[in-house]
Amino acid sequence: MNTAFLPVLLATAIAGGAAHANGLERAKQRGKLLAGIHYVVPEYKGGMKYRTPEMLDKALLEDVAKRRQLPLEAVQALSGKQAALLAAGKIDLALATVAENDPLHRTHTVIPTGYMSAPMAIMRTDTDIKSWAQLKGRKVCVSEGGLHVGTIAAQYGAIEKVYKAPADAFIAVRVGECDATVHDSAMLEELIRYPEWKKFSARLPAGPQSVLAFVVPAADKKGADVLRQVVADWKANGLLDQTLKTAVRNIAFEVYLDQNAPDCH
Repeated sequence: MNTAFLPVLLATAIAGGAAHANGLERAKQRGKLLAGIHYVVPEYKGGMKYRTPEMLDKALLEDVAKRRQLPLEAVQALSGKQAALLAAGKIDLALATVAENDPLHRTHTVIPTGYMSAPMAIMRTDTDIKSWAQLKGRKVCVSEGGLHVGTIAAQYGAIEKVYKAPADAFIAVRVGECDATVHDSAMLEELIRYPEWKKFSARLPAGPQSVLAFVVPAADKKGADVLRQVVADWKANGLLDQTLKTAVRNIAFEVYLDQNAPDCH
């Protein structure tokens, strides 16, 4: 063998190994966990109204980072972009809502957390809207950063009104600015348990389900094993349910504090 080629072969091997390194080990070496999520909420600054976000992903990733004793940096990783970000090493893992037919299942390791997501609409109980098709031409509130921005207009011809956060979208439907509001079904099912939401508990049936899952490269066996253990721990200690209930309770309180106009009649 020509020894002149050894440095080149060695460099290639090292580069290939780096591309498939354990993302969590890479995070440890860097001193920070870079995690891809659907939407990064703008940084809270003094004087701003605090708003609980639509998604649970960052709250759950904070638990992962705490376990690794690392600070967390959330990176926007929209659907279809996660694979490229992982391959480039710009994120160590992604926490994404993955449909059953998503190509990620064929190319990456997808680890379901057990949290299921689906689009669902709620409205006043005296609404004349009885089907998704009847949203055509009607005003529908959605929240920035939610999974359903753009989809209700595209699929049903609704007029979407996008609000900064779930609380603002909920206030809008309560005061009559919108005919319906569309969010994650798990969130809405929990919200309409509250007595003050009885008048706004009419619903359209939840659409196709997706699962909130960790996504890592197929070669990242060690990282996948760690994340499977994290999911097992969450199931054992009820963290997913607890995180959802806390988020919904906080959103309901934000609506209570900030609704300046009476409910529509």
